This record gives sequence, structure tokens and C-alpha cells, in this order.
Amino acid sequence: MVRRSGFALIAALAPAAGLAAPAVAQTPPATIGQQYVPAPWWMRDPVIASIGYVRVELQANRAGFNATFQVVDRSVAEASRKAADQVRALSQTLAAYGVETVRVETSLTTQPLYDQYRDENGILRDNTRADRIERYQAQATVSLNVRDVRQLERIYATVVASQPNSISQVYFSLEPDNVAKSNLAAAAMRDARARAEAATQGAGATLGSVRVIDPTGRACQTDVLAGWPSYGSGVSQATTVDEEVVVTGSRMMRAGMAPPPPPPPPAPGQAPSEAQIEAARLALQPPLQVLTDEACVVYGLN
Repeated sequence: MVRRSGFALIAALAPAAGLAAPAVAQTPPATIGQQYVPAPWWMRDPVIASIGYVRVELQANRAGFNATFQVVDRSVAEASRKAADQVRALSQTLAAYGVETVRVETSLTTQPLYDQYRDENGILRDNTRADRIERYQAQATVSLNVRDVRQLERIYATVVASQPNSISQVYFSLEPDNVAKSNLAAAAMRDARARAEAATQGAGATLGSVRVIDPTGRACQTDVLAGWPSYGSGVSQATTVDEEVVVTGSRMMRAGMAPPPPPPPPAPGQAPSEAQIEAARLALQPPLQVLTDEACVVYGLN
């Protein structure tokens, strides 16, 4: 099988004279290293197996980051209450965007801070005894999953203006919807046809009818004549597909639309003001990410 070009011309081995070909259901599995193995039914005549391999660059449509607020107090209850108060107004402001725009998860943890002493080597150590607790540290963590990246900059600025103790790096991901997946799969099928037509024309043959269609591409990745599967892609270069071909009719098109209006500003004293949010805005451009798909189509040759 020719791997690098994405197709293979295959001819089946004819059974010996006077011997009937075994039924498909009775065909034993191939043995590693066996010189000859039974060919599938679609290889009884010359065929060409073509792998469609396509790629597209799409803008990431998910983003996420965390923010933490820490409070230290002599009372564990007071430390927890103060930490919860710091994130309550922020959570209410973020909830105004709606769950389709951002999903917020809040967690609260506390830990004791012990009295410290130096040992005989001068190393500072914690005196981890219940009666040696000096204070309690409460940490409230807000985890954000931004599902509409058009609002990312404003959401990030809102969190920054709330003055947390730390903010994690923003990470991006691509979650294509079903329409985009179907469009890319159809493009892989068309690419398999184009590769097969180019190969047969170059070899002086004529492309026949379809024998096998495998949207997973795995049927073209098994070398039945060699006697064992050769796992891995049969093509080295993917065909680049235009973004509009993949996202047409898809909800991912909304990434190029104007962002929806922001939620109403919070009440004074409860959360960062509009001026504070605008002052904290940064440019956060979602990166392009690669999405690929494969398809295997086996054609007969005329």
C-alpha cells in the first residue's frame, strides 16, 4: 500500500485452481508474518483505496481561568465569612451574563496557620498542634468557563477589578458543534474523491464505483497483503479547508458577530464600577486551533 500519497492500488490474489474460495464468515484471522492472508470481498477486483485528510484553522470558542481571594482571621468562621463576602458580589455580577456566556464555580477552603519555632538547626518549623493555631486562612476560588469569547475581555476585566489575590493564566480550547463536525467530515469525503481521481488519471486508469465508505478512515490503514495492520495515518499532508466551508450554518459563526450588550452595571458598593472594569481591560485574542478529520473511500477501477 502506498502510504504517502493517501491512496493504494490493490489487486486481490486469486484462489488456486480447483479450490473454492472460503466464505467470508469462515475466513480465519490473519497471522502476524503470514505470507498470504485472505483478502476482503472488495479486493476481488482491482481497487484504489483513498484517504481523505483535511484540516481547518478555527478560532478557539472556549476560555477559562481562576481567581482566588484569601483572608486571614483568628476565627475560622470570620475568615470564611469575609472570603465569601469578597466573591459574593463578583459572582452576582458574573451571573448577570447568563450561563450561555459564562459558567461560574465557586469553592471555599480553610486551613490553620500554626505558631512557628526554630529547631536546633535554625530551621523555621510549624508547631502543628491544635492548641498552637494562631490564625485561619480562608481561600475562595472562582473558576470561570467562558463560553462566549466575545465577552472574554470584559469578564476578565471584571475579575481583575475585584482585586483578587491571584489570577491564573487564561487557557483556550476549541469545542466544535455538530454542524462543524459534519461539514468537516463531508470535506474529508470530497478530499478522498479528489485524491483518487488524481491518482487514477496519473496512472492512466478510470475511477469506478464506490466499494467501501469508512468515515473513520481506518479501513485504509490496514495492509491486508502484508499480513498485519500498519497503524497510523496513510497520508502525510492534510488538505487545508476554508473556514467558511466548515462553519457555515454552524453556531460557531457567532464568533465573528458583534458581541451582545453587557449586563447592567452592579449596584454601587457591591462590585467594581464601570470605570474600574474599563480601566482593567486587556486585549485577549482567542488563538487559532487546528481541527482535522479523515475518511476512507475504496473505489473500483475500470
